[in-house]
Amino acid sequence: MLGNFYYSNPTKLYFGEDALQNLEAELQKYGDTVQLIYGGGSIKKSGLYDQIIEILIACGKTIVEDGGVMPNPTIKKVYDGCQKAKENDVDLLLAVGGGSVCDYAKAVSVSTWCEEDPWDKYYLRMEDVDNRIIPVGCVLTMVGTGSEMNGGSVITNHEQKLKIGHVFGDNVFPKFAILNPKLTYTLPKWQMVSGIYDIMNHITEQYFSGDDDNTTDYIAEGLMRSLIHSSRIAVKDPENYEARSNIMWTATWALNTLLDMGKTTDWMVHMIGQSIGAYTDATHGMTLSAVSIPYYRAICPYGLQKFKRFAMNVWDVNPEGKTDEEIADEGLKAMESWMRELGLVMNIRELGVTEDMLPGIVKGTFILDGGYKVLTEDEIMEILKESM
Repeated sequence: MLGNFYYSNPTKLYFGEDALQNLEAELQKYGDTVQLIYGGGSIKKSGLYDQIIEILIACGKTIVEDGGVMPNPTIKKVYDGCQKAKENDVDLLLAVGGGSVCDYAKAVSVSTWCEEDPWDKYYLRMEDVDNRIIPVGCVLTMVGTGSEMNGGSVITNHEQKLKIGHVFGDNVFPKFAILNPKLTYTLPKWQMVSGIYDIMNHITEQYFSGDDDNTTDYIAEGLMRSLIHSSRIAVKDPENYEARSNIMWTATWALNTLLDMGKTTDWMVHMIGQSIGAYTDATHGMTLSAVSIPYYRAICPYGLQKFKRFAMNVWDVNPEGKTDEEIADEGLKAMESWMRELGLVMNIRELGVTEDMLPGIVKGTFILDGGYKVLTEDEIMEILKESM
């Protein structure tokens, strides 16, 4: 393990079929007014909305409705949510849904009492929070982002054609999160596999960095193997509780800050994917799957030993009689085969990307330096062309 680091995760998790039974006790820790945040109405169809309302009423809470959170929450929606929170002096933001709903809740949390434009302060200048924060609680219905146990909040600005994530400190982490794997059963296959790849990419973005013997890398390999195994079961049997529970738990540990301890990390697939999302509003996990293989082939020569290890330890590639390059390439081929098996999008044209968008997508991609190769804009353009 290299370097010095600080680790803290204050989120309390309740996991399992009976997890929702703990919501009432958590609600009693906060004031009278709760802003109920949710997406497009799927929680009403499933009956979860009625369950939540019943619990809120039983706890004597005043409910401020804030529905309609879109899959890629916009800054305009954040402004609207902040207005509701401020007008009602909300005591708790209760996010019921997937990662986008949780991300949105955290954005409202830090932005409601911000005296400046929160987009400028938090998403362009990336400043820390120095104002009142409204606590957030989550009831998770879709897995992938890990937003239930981290400080991340990704917001889209359509006018500026930017999609930016700010990873806030542990003071912004949800205070509690309720994870019942059965709540994910109603997801369409498209959303399920998109979430699965988001999980995988969260792990690889942290794994493909550094060249030391790092305990975190062994944990990452175990999580990836578990995810691959469970994903194959879930695609064939979406209501297999064991598989869905393992996927849900892996999603949380993939991005609750554990895996980046002692790591430089490489988030370039996310940077490229988010820029694509700003132009297309495409499903987040699919923007990642569409560019991952071209990106990893591009950087593989610079991190060859880690890609060789990835091939052997995650994909069980037999190294006998093969060069390091051949082993690494076989690992990436195995990963690509698994991705196609799940039904992931493998090119950006399917997401609505056109040739004329490419220069703007390149410009909207934040270039980071934690991986094996710092990309130039020309190299990002080549990766995008390979992804077409």
